[in-house]
Amino acid sequence: MIRHIVFFAAAPENRDLVLSGLQILEGIPDAQRVEVRANAKWDEWSQDIDIVVYAEFESRSQLDAFKSHPLYAESITRVRPNRTLRSVADIEV
Repeated sequence: MIRHIVFFAAAPENRDLVLSGLQILEGIPDAQRVEVRANAKWDEWSQDIDIVVYAEFESRSQLDAFKSHPLYAESITRVRPNRTLRSVADIEV
């Protein structure tokens, strides 16, 4: 299994645009699980991340299929111009 975790930051005025642009990823069927959530920011030491995408895939090919879906491309179009940071971690478990 692959856990795909992506962290985003955006200027305060763009956070809702980034969140809604990422939430369309939840409609892509090529995943075991996809969750898009605003960071609760309960950790006082780190306030940099605004939105987190968490997804689980059975294989690399399933992750690749997810990334080739038209909704993924639509998400990039909406999010990229409005984010200030994107950082990814892929973990095999």
